[in-house]
Amino acid sequence: MDTLIMVAQLILGLSILVGLHELGHLLTAKMFGMRVEKFSIGFPPKIIGFQWGETEYSIGAIPLGGFVKISGMVDESMDTEMLSSEPQPWEFRSKPAWQRLIVMLGGIIVNVITGIIIFVVLVHQRGETYYSRDQVIQNGIVALEIGQQIGFQDGDKILDINGLPYESINELSGGEALLSSGGFYTVDRGGEILKIEIPRGFINSFNSEQAMASFINIRIPFEVKEVSPNSSAEKIGLKAGDKIVGVNGSQIAYFNELQSSLADLKGKEATLVVERNGETLEKTAQISDEGTIGIAVNPLLEPVVKKYGIAESITKGTQRAFGVVIVNAKALGKMFTGEVSAKNVSGPIGMAKIYGNSWDWVKFWSITGLISMILAFMNLLPIPALDGGHVMFLLYEMVSGQAPSDKFLENAQKVGMVLLLALMVFAIGNDILKLFTGP
Repeated sequence: MDTLIMVAQLILGLSILVGLHELGHLLTAKMFGMRVEKFSIGFPPKIIGFQWGETEYSIGAIPLGGFVKISGMVDESMDTEMLSSEPQPWEFRSKPAWQRLIVMLGGIIVNVITGIIIFVVLVHQRGETYYSRDQVIQNGIVALEIGQQIGFQDGDKILDINGLPYESINELSGGEALLSSGGFYTVDRGGEILKIEIPRGFINSFNSEQAMASFINIRIPFEVKEVSPNSSAEKIGLKAGDKIVGVNGSQIAYFNELQSSLADLKGKEATLVVERNGETLEKTAQISDEGTIGIAVNPLLEPVVKKYGIAESITKGTQRAFGVVIVNAKALGKMFTGEVSAKNVSGPIGMAKIYGNSWDWVKFWSITGLISMILAFMNLLPIPALDGGHVMFLLYEMVSGQAPSDKFLENAQKVGMVLLLALMVFAIGNDILKLFTGP
């Protein structure tokens, strides 16, 4: 069932984005009087379809893309039969270069608009919830496995990233920080100001949701929320609202400190110092072999919650959408230098895993918006067979006044198709390798 949910979300997300992308090409082509022969979501073989006017609309069995077939255009179908005849008024090749340019940009523009709309709606509906820089500085952090690898320690107070203040703890593990050249965190450690450098290629450590959750957390003050029946906590009389402030003489202020102290005392007795209604009590508790005493805790630190109006949501959502493009452009550039591992390239399996095995509509639309912006960026790359390849040749034609020959375009399309197929094989190979070796 988990796999079915992941696959269903992937198919739905891609179908929406591919359908809108190809619709952008179709509408702009028809706007300029071009004949659109086919519109397909998914690749052949065809599952279902119908004819409406001059265009056949269909759904293909392979849901990893789609296409529009515009008369007189050399595209991925490699149908070049029309090139031997004179251009017809309704054909792509007979139209002015500026019109053809708009048609080729139509899908990209629609994906950008889709991504922006999704992020704007999410910001307006959900707002933002995060722990702030002031809260991080007041309480310090819990350094988890990946954070410890670069030198963070429990209790560190992170003052800035690359010398600049931040707003949210989420920015500390964001692409802008991890992809910066010569990046660093400034840390207050017990009154001493330190610089923790971000190692070259450190972003490769964040190759899964589990890894991203193993960097840093904010330290959380706490109180007892519930006591489990027949537990050690119940036997010593702990109650909801109690605060555990000491274990065997060590002061406790944060939940991670309690966890660490109890983990060191597995299977042993410990003296707990408890505050209750202004009174200090001492209790001797038996620690389980798992390092627990049987309590659930109530966090005493509330995250910042921000809500935005329409105008603010448009600004914030647009910034977030284009932020995705900027981060991916930086990552692609660093992939060519070897700083970002090519193993991070994912195919359909990796994308399905990003959606996850539970159906969460907020997460679904967040990921779909992100993919929409990435699709727009990737399609704009000047690679033949992608929209960006056509855009590159059309810009050349508009600047030079001379169009590349049909034979050149045909051969360029073949080269582009080989490159894209090789990339797809590489991405799927990465997915399969990760299934057996992990991230």
